[in-house]
Amino acid sequence: MRCAGSTTRFDRHQSAAGAKDLAVGVAELTRASITPDREAIASRHRLPLRIALVLAACLGLGSALWSAVGGRTLTVAYPARGPAVAAVYATGTVEASVTIRIAPQVAGRIVALAADEGQTVKAGSALARLDDSDIRATVAELEARARYAEQQYERIDALLKQGWVTREKFDQARSELDAAHHAVRRASEQMRFMSLTTPADGQVIRRDGEVGDFIPSNQPVFYLAKSGSPLRISADVDEEDIPLIKAGDKVLIKADAFPDRVFDGQVSEITPKGDPVARSYRVRIALPPDTALKIGMTAETNIITKESPNALLVAATAFEGDSVWVVRDGRLVRLAVQTGIKGRDRIEIVSGLGSDDAVVVDPPEGLKPGEKVRIRLASTPADAGGQPGAMR
Repeated sequence: MRCAGSTTRFDRHQSAAGAKDLAVGVAELTRASITPDREAIASRHRLPLRIALVLAACLGLGSALWSAVGGRTLTVAYPARGPAVAAVYATGTVEASVTIRIAPQVAGRIVALAADEGQTVKAGSALARLDDSDIRATVAELEARARYAEQQYERIDALLKQGWVTREKFDQARSELDAAHHAVRRASEQMRFMSLTTPADGQVIRRDGEVGDFIPSNQPVFYLAKSGSPLRISADVDEEDIPLIKAGDKVLIKADAFPDRVFDGQVSEITPKGDPVARSYRVRIALPPDTALKIGMTAETNIITKESPNALLVAATAFEGDSVWVVRDGRLVRLAVQTGIKGRDRIEIVSGLGSDDAVVVDPPEGLKPGEKVRIRLASTPADAGGQPGAMR
């Protein structure tokens, strides 16, 4: 009816024959929209199949290309040339090579001081005096006894010559006189001990006592650095490192008092007996005469045991035991190498590796010789294991 109605409206402007032709056209158009063309349907169904075949072909080609290029990407770095240094670290104290300790041989209280720290003194100079009033009294008493013994001896000698006494009495008087003289000399020596004097020229580097302090016998009051004796460092080195050190080894020294300076030194001697408790040996390090280091300063020392100015260096993370992985022509090769100086970040290669070998910096687990890989060159020194020559 809708088609007919449309036709009726159209008849107002068309002939009857034209209206009939138009109705037939509308009917054929309706049938075509209700019953689609089978050929068109078949064509639409074949389109997804073609897309799937194209995708499959692309995937197959990508897999082949991936297999040809390599299954994983590894970071590599080429060995670097630089200085390599092996050093033994130890801490020590700056001291005079000849230190004189001055202590009283008898106990006493300090009553006078004649020298202070930093002062230069001459041999025989008095540094301090202890209270000697008791000894002076003792000396006076012994001198009086000695005088009485001498008088007795003279009387007995005169009586012996007259025959009034025996020879035995004379010998006893002489023995008592000798004993009295020895007692006086001994007391006089003790009185001299109450005055502290220096046995050689030097500089007072330390004083442990003030006026009024009681000093026990043999307790040092003054420490002197003998004139002409150079400074040195006494460092305690672990017993495991002692076999690496020898006299003449170069030493690099740092001190907190001079944070921006590095001082030079040289191993002068190694004490033959170690400390069994601390398990260490004392190493003496000689300092140049013009050193700015002061006595008593704490110093950090690096004793150079081996040095290579142009070593072939590889990142320490590249090693698996005594071997490294390298990439040659896109394939992995495992090389056994001989190492030299070992540092925290880098290790020296003595043999087994060339400077043009691409070394895998941090090899993952599961690498196999001959495996195809892609490489990425380390972009920073940190990626390659630190700066060249960064040794312990």
